[in-house]
Amino acid sequence: MQPASKLLTLILLIFMGTELTQVLPANPEESWQVYSSAQDSEGRCVCTVVAPQQSMCSRDARTKQLRQLLEKVQNMTQSIQVLDQRTQRDLQYVEKMEVQLRGLETKFRQVEENHKQNIAKQYKAIKTKMDEIRPLIPVLEEYKADAKLVLQFKEEVQELTSVLSELQEEMGAYDYEELHNRVSNLEERLRACMQKLACGKLTGISDPITIKTSGSRFGSWMTDPLAPEGDTRVWYMDGYHNNRFVREYRSMQDFMTSDNFTSHRLPHPWSGTGQVVYNGSIYFNKFQSHVIIKFDFRTSTISKSRQLDYAGFNNAYHYAWGGHSDIDLMVDEGGLWAVYATNQNAGNIVISKLNPNTLQIVKSWTTNHPKRSAGESFMICGTLYVTNGYSGGTKVYYAYSTNSSTYEYIDIAFQNKYSHISMLDYNPRDRALYAWNNGHQVLYNVTLFHVIRSEEL
Repeated sequence: MQPASKLLTLILLIFMGTELTQVLPANPEESWQVYSSAQDSEGRCVCTVVAPQQSMCSRDARTKQLRQLLEKVQNMTQSIQVLDQRTQRDLQYVEKMEVQLRGLETKFRQVEENHKQNIAKQYKAIKTKMDEIRPLIPVLEEYKADAKLVLQFKEEVQELTSVLSELQEEMGAYDYEELHNRVSNLEERLRACMQKLACGKLTGISDPITIKTSGSRFGSWMTDPLAPEGDTRVWYMDGYHNNRFVREYRSMQDFMTSDNFTSHRLPHPWSGTGQVVYNGSIYFNKFQSHVIIKFDFRTSTISKSRQLDYAGFNNAYHYAWGGHSDIDLMVDEGGLWAVYATNQNAGNIVISKLNPNTLQIVKSWTTNHPKRSAGESFMICGTLYVTNGYSGGTKVYYAYSTNSSTYEYIDIAFQNKYSHISMLDYNPRDRALYAWNNGHQVLYNVTLFHVIRSEEL
């Protein structure tokens, strides 16, 4: 990765928890009912929904089609406004940086012209610093172009909104199919833009938020990233071996404030703390084996099981803290993953993308990082992040990207509040890390960075 792309990124702060506010029209007979909120006071993104009032009747099929088109455009307008606000805010910051950088370049030229009057050591240090910063200037220009692209989106939506509004009054003035194609094309481009914003490189982890204190020193807890809207059930598994009971709490609030739960008995005890609940099923490593089991909570049956070939088990290649943590299952924006080690890879970490239905390996990547030296690990946007330990001072210091098959050493602070991490997993729906820290269930928000380039849209 070039230094410029490391220095310049678009900040995407995504926090847990959003509230939907209802804004009703002043006149109950108006045609639209809008539920919206662009951003709350803490910077959290809030989704927007535009829908016809239930009491509204369509005059004919064509009118209904046009209203559906207008609904899409108005929905996109709200999304673009949020995107535009973020881009413009960050662009102001970037423009200030650009002025400072160009000023620094001018001063450097002055120093260079009179370098004989400067101490050699000082001159060399300044020149090295300038060489690092100079590549940032063309990237700043590219970022300004991205801002123009967002403005273009905004103008296209405004034009379509105007045309559709007139068409509602002048039925038949324009071709419906042509308008439908224009809306669909714009909607697809906007969706691609928003997807690019959703993923990025990890650059920061918040201070821990302690949700509950319960259980033993080791365990795991999680929510389902593919659960239906409104389903906030919490799944809780105490211990790392010789246990097969999973607790189900109805909501995060219930988990925090009560001990009311439903207990599910698995057909086999699990091994380690690398379990994950995904789309209504729990995936876990069967104790003292390299077998992965998919257990469906809806039917209380095993829907699939498969051996993870060559994977170490039974404390052969555990994390630094031990606990039969040989096989770690995890989920990110791309799906289901298994992290483990093999003799063939000299005990170093292997990353495998799994088919969640068949448990077959889709593709594997071999890394150069020893599994036993890793404190814990988690996946975000196809990149495996590894901590340097599990007790005391801890940080995220190694990252392997499956998108580019490359690794790098990083330095991201990670507060280990209770001094013993035995589980650390990312939830792509919540954009948060779930941790089990010495009998405490803890959450961390994450900060992701990404640059939107015109060729990506």
